[in-house]
Amino acid sequence: MSDRTTPARRRRAATLTALTLIAGVAMPATYATATTTRTDHHTDSGDRTMRKVVDGLVQGGKRPAALAGTREGDGRTGAFTAGYGDLAAKSPVPADGQVRIASNTKTFTAVAVLQLVGEGTIGLDEPIETYLPDLIRGEGIDGRNITVRQLLQHTSGLPEYTQHIVGDFASFRHRYVEPRELLDLALQDKASFPPGAKWEYSNTNYVVAGLLLQKVTGRPVAEVINERVVARAGLKHTYFPQVGEMTIREKHPKGYHADEPGAPLLDVSTQEPSWGWAAGAMVSTNSDMNRFFTALLGGKLLGAAQLAEMKTTVPAEDPTPGARYGLGLMRKPLSCGGFYWGHGGDIFGYETRGGVTEKGARSVNIAVTVLPTDLAEVEEMEQAVDTALCR
Repeated sequence: MSDRTTPARRRRAATLTALTLIAGVAMPATYATATTTRTDHHTDSGDRTMRKVVDGLVQGGKRPAALAGTREGDGRTGAFTAGYGDLAAKSPVPADGQVRIASNTKTFTAVAVLQLVGEGTIGLDEPIETYLPDLIRGEGIDGRNITVRQLLQHTSGLPEYTQHIVGDFASFRHRYVEPRELLDLALQDKASFPPGAKWEYSNTNYVVAGLLLQKVTGRPVAEVINERVVARAGLKHTYFPQVGEMTIREKHPKGYHADEPGAPLLDVSTQEPSWGWAAGAMVSTNSDMNRFFTALLGGKLLGAAQLAEMKTTVPAEDPTPGARYGLGLMRKPLSCGGFYWGHGGDIFGYETRGGVTEKGARSVNIAVTVLPTDLAEVEEMEQAVDTALCR
């Protein structure tokens, strides 16, 4: 990515500062070199590239652990790890361990909404007021003027609720937060812009999308997503946590966070993810994420018309030049030509990036176990995905 400074990049850098609160954290100077597993026990130059990718992400102790999973069009898969799954014990990273996938959850939420669009239950260009009357109201905010499409595409103008949480993570870490409470946090602030005027990422959009799913199905959003999306995609290690479910179910690397700059890293793997809810609560593995995006782009989860809507994009170049955003799905350019589809996500303890090439020839998902401290680290993860897909 370009190193040029733009207003969008400066805004992103400021957002990262607010999100991570961990600039200057001292990390261990030593790290474990990469290990590799492949289902076909085949070693090639692509494997060597992937080992370099994960080694580079932990080199110098800048991240506790890195995990990468690859999937080729012919079905071959690979798993690559580096660093430590537990810093205190210096234990190895579990191959294909579960991690919190944060905003990748949005793609699952969008798929569930679009399935209901295809069934005629939800209208994509219908005002959200139709389904959630009198709920979306605030300064410059009116659900009668915001469509379902605008929610899924981040063009609604709804303000961001997480700005009221990121500086107070300790008080939210072990407390279940009702979705309506998250919405109320957002509605304290005025609209960011009139609906449809521009693109700006806001987690609030997907809290409302989750409320929409619950309203039209009469079921908890966790059940809707687990049954409609996770099960249909054949994902065995992916789930939307139940109310009060704070521990990660299966083998996983520990995720870390520091309360303030220079403070020791704390294990925050156990946390109540309800503050992310339909915008960011889910847990998965690299292999499941590769299976999911391959199935989605291969037309196995949505009808052709709904997948086409999902892939209809608007510019979203903050912070990636050339990036575009569809309905819960991002399209990013590749240095080797073409582009890939995916999403990515950040939550206390974990950062994930990845996606699948347009023709489904290759997919990759990469996770690390601490949030980025600056824009350069975000770009390093984006470059890692590019290297993996272009190898």
